[in-house]
Amino acid sequence: MSTKYKVILAISGTVGISIAAVYWLMGKNVAILNSKGTIADEQRDIIVFTTVLMLVIVLPVFALTAFVAWRYREGNSRAKYSPDWDHNRAIELLWWTLPLVIISILSVVAWRSSHDLDPFKPLSSTKEPVNIQAVALQWRWLFIYPDAGIASLNEVSFPIDRPINFSITADSPMNSFWIPQLGGQIYAMPGMTTKLHLQASEAGKYRGTSANISGSGFSRMTFEANAMSEDQFDEWTLTAVESAQSLNFESYDELAKPAIGQDVEYFQSSEGLYTHIIAKYVLPHQNGSSHEGASH
Repeated sequence: MSTKYKVILAISGTVGISIAAVYWLMGKNVAILNSKGTIADEQRDIIVFTTVLMLVIVLPVFALTAFVAWRYREGNSRAKYSPDWDHNRAIELLWWTLPLVIISILSVVAWRSSHDLDPFKPLSSTKEPVNIQAVALQWRWLFIYPDAGIASLNEVSFPIDRPINFSITADSPMNSFWIPQLGGQIYAMPGMTTKLHLQASEAGKYRGTSANISGSGFSRMTFEANAMSEDQFDEWTLTAVESAQSLNFESYDELAKPAIGQDVEYFQSSEGLYTHIIAKYVLPHQNGSSHEGASH
């Protein structure tokens, strides 16, 4: 087979593999590429844009690497040997200019997205946001709805097209809260609160997970995120309100003991529970049976 046909075959194979890989990805539910929320949509667009932009450099580099390796192989007697050739100004200008342009574009994108997608920045909406307090236990997730006086274990529900204001902490080793199809992850740390603002655009059940290794139960520390209509959310809230279980400071301390399990439970939650959880680390003397002042 001639060199010409070998090159054509190699190029055709590379293109074919690339098309097959893209087709395979389109058929898979890759969470960060199958976004279902306003924040996740913008993050997906940034990932796609930056990947395509970087391929402008990556693909020619790999192609030239293969070309040079083949062209100047030991067995190619037709390759020109130029030991006195130092540089080419036009080529040097090209390989310095292109990366500088790409880095400049990425700098602008990074600057704008860092401010526009700041997880602490509330979302603009005419609708009232849903306030949810998320607590990373060892190894489960507790979600407190302070405005409704309810809580849920290993399940979080919210209406679509309404902002969700997450306040996140941990009553366990440092963790990370992540619903890939709705937005990026953010850390959960004992004794402090982090914020995350999301909004679902489509109804559905989405996988939530811990994105930070936190011990033997880490792999099963998942939860279900349910995006639903307003009527369905009202029904879900009533179901939780009618729960016979009460979650006060004492029963919470029992719930917070290390355990591995993905069962869903609903509670009527005591006021100030989230503050109490944070105060356990801020004010250590309030730990144990004395909860005086923990909700202030």
